[in-house]
Amino acid sequence: MTGQLSVIFGCAGPELSPQEAAFFREADPFGFILFARNVENPAQLRRLTGDLREAVGRDAPVLVDQEGGRVQRLRAPHWREWLPPLDTASLARDPARAMWVRSRIIAHELRGVGIDANCAPCADIAGEATHPFLRNRCYGSDPATVTQLSAAVAEGHLAGGVLPVIKHMPGHGRATADTHHDLPRVTTPRAELSQTDFAPFRALNHLPMAMTAHIVFAAHDARPATQSPEMIRVIREEIGFQGLLMTDDLNMQALSGSLAERTAASLAAGCDIALHCKGDLAEMQEVAAAATLQSPATRARAEAALALRHAPDPVDIQALEAEFRGLMAHRASGDVHV
Repeated sequence: MTGQLSVIFGCAGPELSPQEAAFFREADPFGFILFARNVENPAQLRRLTGDLREAVGRDAPVLVDQEGGRVQRLRAPHWREWLPPLDTASLARDPARAMWVRSRIIAHELRGVGIDANCAPCADIAGEATHPFLRNRCYGSDPATVTQLSAAVAEGHLAGGVLPVIKHMPGHGRATADTHHDLPRVTTPRAELSQTDFAPFRALNHLPMAMTAHIVFAAHDARPATQSPEMIRVIREEIGFQGLLMTDDLNMQALSGSLAERTAASLAAGCDIALHCKGDLAEMQEVAAAATLQSPATRARAEAALALRHAPDPVDIQALEAEFRGLMAHRASGDVHV
């Protein structure tokens, strides 16, 4: 096979097996994503990220979900523990500064083990009906707050040499079902969606990478956004996002059909990259067989995103930790363990 496959894959455990390495060498996915099953300690994780890159023979991006709170793959005792983002945003004296500082510390920890992309910020707007699986992962309940704090999170990551992946485009907050199990259907009119849910993504459309939402926006299309050419048009034209667009996890049951069908439909709709997280080799082989090589447009977007992976700006982590404690001390303590 010549050229990189339009896929990001996971792997099964804390060490790369010879079978996985051989598969990745042949398939040549764009990058990799890690989960708690892949994480034991810093030395082990540095070996794994190095082995993944060695398998494809290049500095492939390695992603993780390190939002803080429930969605945090690197945990104590080796890494800092964080409150859910909505709690930090609600409790901090200066929410934007607090979110920047914690993101800069997270980026420092990720780069230390070879991870250079984080699936954050979560620019979804929290509402009273937002499903609990998502609600406290959000940053606020209005577009202006979510935009400001999402920008701070993205800037903190970029300062630390970690690519932010804004999610879940074009907006997940109105979902009342968990996309891991069901397909949410949003019936809000187009104009209202544009003014609310889509607004933070429009304001941050310059960011390098984004992840889709497995949600039906009935005012636009009957298909989930990940597999909807109309919703990809909205993302590209109305929201104005021209960066690298990846799907949310293809294994989520919001999507129907086989993995091959999910892969093909997502890429055909206009997503740049299909995301398969489970680390099951047989499933990865099915996804790889259905995926396409990166188009010239996808390759250009990928190169533009990866060009932003610079060496981290100099930072005094202990000073940032002290500042963060000060930002939180008037309302809560224990958000960062040092």
